[in-house]
Amino acid sequence: MSCNYAESLSPYKHKGVLGVPEKFDSIAKVNEKCLILADLISKSKHVVVHTGAGISTSAGIPDFRGPNGVWTLEREGKKPTTNISFADAKPTNTHMMLKKLVECNKVQYIVSQNIDGLHLKSGLQRKYLAELHGNMFIDECNLCKRQFVRSRPVETVGKKCSGVPCASGHAGGRPCRGRLYDGVLDWEHSLPENDLLMSEWHSSIADLSICLGTTLQIIPSGNLPLETVKYGGKLVICNLQPTKHDNKADLIINYYVDDVLEKVMSILGIETSEYNETEDFTKLAETSIVDWTINRKDVILMEKMFKSKCKGVKKKRILIKTKRKSTDLSTVNGNIENDDKSKIIKSEIKEENEPLNA
Repeated sequence: MSCNYAESLSPYKHKGVLGVPEKFDSIAKVNEKCLILADLISKSKHVVVHTGAGISTSAGIPDFRGPNGVWTLEREGKKPTTNISFADAKPTNTHMMLKKLVECNKVQYIVSQNIDGLHLKSGLQRKYLAELHGNMFIDECNLCKRQFVRSRPVETVGKKCSGVPCASGHAGGRPCRGRLYDGVLDWEHSLPENDLLMSEWHSSIADLSICLGTTLQIIPSGNLPLETVKYGGKLVICNLQPTKHDNKADLIINYYVDDVLEKVMSILGIETSEYNETEDFTKLAETSIVDWTINRKDVILMEKMFKSKCKGVKKKRILIKTKRKSTDLSTVNGNIENDDKSKIIKSEIKEENEPLNA
């Protein structure tokens, strides 16, 4: 459960800004913005989606910094009333829609901050997923660094040894004398190298990054979408709370992620697939060894693509911004405050939207 996971982490004071009120666009505005988002996806060649805890709340897993988030309530000495176990949680409509968008080649990569394993359960292939903060359903060998899927969530967090021998010899690899450790990061741990590299390279070559259910407060993961902007791509943020990078976004949607993606899928004419246990890697791990290691060939290929597109290209330093009527957030002395000089859709996106409303 999220509460147990949060309690297992080392003490840490700087958990970001907590409990900022949620805000909702009108249905008419949501429909308008979904048309724009669908149009952006259709016209983009390389789309990266960045996911946070907000995409898993409809599965019964509470977020951390929302009005009823784990750390928000912890500050008041409370716990969330809804808190399903990681073992029982099933992928949400958003998880399944993202998997479908990947299969349809509309989304090229997903960068996740979540440790709940729902992308894994959805059947999303490893080559399309970076898990920056780890996964409750993954063990990693301390020597060969290969990763393996578990059928049940780990009992520890913070890369602690389980004592189980490495399974590489049984998974078609060379025998290894290493021991398996849980794959969930604590505050002091560095992000997994290949996951971070793949995230940086995909974000840099993307012409569109979409952030779903995250306030983008934790770095470096929260700053990865800016790589898209720096290299001339567009940034879309869908979240109920204002985020750290709203003022850099081309489009901001304040509404439920499940509903937004359902509308976008309908506009794109793509049917959503249902959760299927036969594609759930944690179910497959009950009867076989499932290797979850990022393929080295994929890393090398992505590095070549990154160097081909981005080497020698000067990053943008100045962003064109326009005002919007609703409120934005600025950080002052560690607190997020309202700012009337907030932003919404940049002028170039408004121009693209005009034919849609004609």
